[in-house]
Amino acid sequence: MEPLESTPAVRARMSRQKSKDTGIELALRRSLHAAGLRYRVHRRPVKGVRREADIVFGPARVAVFVDGCFWHGCPLHATWPRSNPEFWRAKIEGNRARDRDTDARLAEAGWLAVRVWEHESVEEAARRVGAAVRGRRPRTSGPGQTIGVSPP
Repeated sequence: MEPLESTPAVRARMSRQKSKDTGIELALRRSLHAAGLRYRVHRRPVKGVRREADIVFGPARVAVFVDGCFWHGCPLHATWPRSNPEFWRAKIEGNRARDRDTDARLAEAGWLAVRVWEHESVEEAARRVGAAVRGRRPRTSGPGQTIGVSPP
């Protein structure tokens, strides 16, 4: 990839883009917490895989990624900049490829990756995540006795 040629104003605007604790991510976390779900934030679900999930449910092995429409090439809202189009196309396509690779690596390790688009309603995203977590939680036969994990 060639270096980005941009104006100081564009560089300043892009450097202010949050990568953690975005509005949708905070709202989703609040909704999940209100539903009684407990999680870790900004963790690597699998040792040796240098990918950090936004929300991690360890015992259920569910990793949630909140993807921005621009940065991850949302099929509904992606826009392609007119300035430096080759750079941005390569950057966004690279992000998409990394996302697919992350999902595959997690699946190989027994994890489920749940992707939430920034444009999704928080309520719907929380329902999807909650259903995934509840469906993969370890089942118990009595107090303190684990009998297995629900299949993915």
